[in-house]
Amino acid sequence: MIQHERFKVSFFLCKITNLLTYSTKDKPIIFAFHGYPTLIHELTYERNNHNISVHGYQEEGTITTPFDMRVQNQIDRFNLVKDAIMHLPQLGNKGSFLIQKMNDKLVEHKQYIAEYGQDLEEIRNWEWHK
Repeated sequence: MIQHERFKVSFFLCKITNLLTYSTKDKPIIFAFHGYPTLIHELTYERNNHNISVHGYQEEGTITTPFDMRVQNQIDRFNLVKDAIMHLPQLGNKGSFLIQKMNDKLVEHKQYIAEYGQDLEEIRNWEWHK
């Protein structure tokens, strides 16, 4: 069992190395990680690519909905869109408008959770498009 766990970690480290090796140094990397972001920061600390923004588990949240846990840890779609836009200053006012739309969705989400105790319908019923 220990050997297997080491293999999984080695594979993970290899993938992070590939990501940073083959990504450009002048483009932002936004990494949504279902673990502690400090791990990714530690793995990438001495790399040339310092254009990485890592989102991950921040020990935020309580008994709530699955999507709300993502919101509280800032790994939800709305916060990730905001981060992407923040790394694209060339968007100007269009970017600012979209950031405001994402902030509005986060407020709507929080109000809906408080009132109904479940995620927004658009979150609950979301499906991949073919």
